[in-house]
Amino acid sequence: MWNFPVELSTDEENGGFVVTFPDVPEAITQGENRTEALLYAQEALETALTMYIEEQRDLPSPSPAHSHTTVSPDALECAKLDIYITMRAQGVHKAELAQRLHWLMPQVDRLLDLGQTSLFEQIEQAAASLGKRVELHIV
Repeated sequence: MWNFPVELSTDEENGGFVVTFPDVPEAITQGENRTEALLYAQEALETALTMYIEEQRDLPSPSPAHSHTTVSPDALECAKLDIYITMRAQGVHKAELAQRLHWLMPQVDRLLDLGQTSLFEQIEQAAASLGKRVELHIV
């Protein structure tokens, strides 16, 4: 669900590649080669999506990839994004989630920060407090 198409272009001035996301204009990065640029692209995407969460904005939806290369957050971060979307759909703010989980606000902040490590168990607890459950699939 969180596979965002990217546009790779050569950086004529400095060499290497520039990566942009049509659906997430805030996410821009570059690398010396294609592989490095795509590695940095995941970090840029996660940073930009965290900004959306901090600003309490709707998350952008990925457009169809067609023949584009895609980049997605890792699995744990995808679960965090799903928690955030569920919270917004249910009108649950961070303070209410903290109260439901008997957590302090910094714990909820870390849970929703894609740059912070969270335990899978914490994701499951948050999902359960929202009436959801986490399913893990390997494809």
